[in-house]
Amino acid sequence: MTRGRIILLSGFAALIVSVFFTSGITAQPNTVQQIVPGVWFREGDIKKEGHCNNIIIEMKDYLIIVDANFPSGARLAAADAKKVSSKPIKYVFDTHHHGDHAYGNAVWTEMGATTLAYIGVAQEMKRYEPKRWMETNRADVKELKRTTAEPPKQTFDTTPFVLDDGTRRVEFHYFGWAHTRGDGFVYLPKEQVLATGDAIANGPFNYMADADIANWPKVADAAGKRKIKHVLPGHGRPGGTEVITGQGKFMKEIYAGVQGLIQSGKGVDDIQKMGMAKTLEAALKFSPQSKTWIGDGLAGQAVLVHEEISQKKPHGEISGGK
Repeated sequence: MTRGRIILLSGFAALIVSVFFTSGITAQPNTVQQIVPGVWFREGDIKKEGHCNNIIIEMKDYLIIVDANFPSGARLAAADAKKVSSKPIKYVFDTHHHGDHAYGNAVWTEMGATTLAYIGVAQEMKRYEPKRWMETNRADVKELKRTTAEPPKQTFDTTPFVLDDGTRRVEFHYFGWAHTRGDGFVYLPKEQVLATGDAIANGPFNYMADADIANWPKVADAAGKRKIKHVLPGHGRPGGTEVITGQGKFMKEIYAGVQGLIQSGKGVDDIQKMGMAKTLEAALKFSPQSKTWIGDGLAGQAVLVHEEISQKKPHGEISGGK
């Protein structure tokens, strides 16, 4: 996989689909599962549509949706939200700026909802749009007839940002730069539920081009310090705290593994050759706990780690500047 394919948002969708086929994860796309009373997990169809997962949170008088999804995913999530509750959708929280999590913003605002995000999400959109929007070859994006992605209507710059109506407390957190510079988390302290966006995935879905790969494990560690029973990722199935620890371990190990390759004189071409020869995984010396996060995109991920280490700056600065 070439760097160009990885960096483009359309390349991101291709990466997700390619690793899905070999991940061994049992998917249940387009299903809605109640996690605790008033909180539902909707699994997006990665394989066919490139959709992310959505979380539906019921408050006293309204609903909160986690992630805007692509436009087609937004419509499906809205329809499913109506099946579990008759309450109106008031807020839609963008965990980050990528298309499968935020390109559906306009769909939700046209329904009357307010899109909400940490300020870093809006800042990332300014860095990468409208270029990625225009390069995204998706019918549902083109059907909106817009020239760029719609940014979140409401942002916050201190965390946690809290919505509390007396029946439920919902905290919106930012723990640092991991997957993107805007990674937001949603935490329900009473229910001990953490929605993670793509900062924590459950499976080989880690797109790293906009990341601070070295800092990613620190963000995972910070997120995991809460009391948590249920982890609801942006991609992959729901789980427990093992999802957080596994994600963090994978990031530490791929970084350390690539550092070792660099120290032994290996370059990007060597990594790509090892990827094609199916010897890269062994060369990176992963522990068994990281296996869930390893897929066909491993060579592409290792190339990005190599670039981050070699250029001595977060890969997001390489792809998007400061």
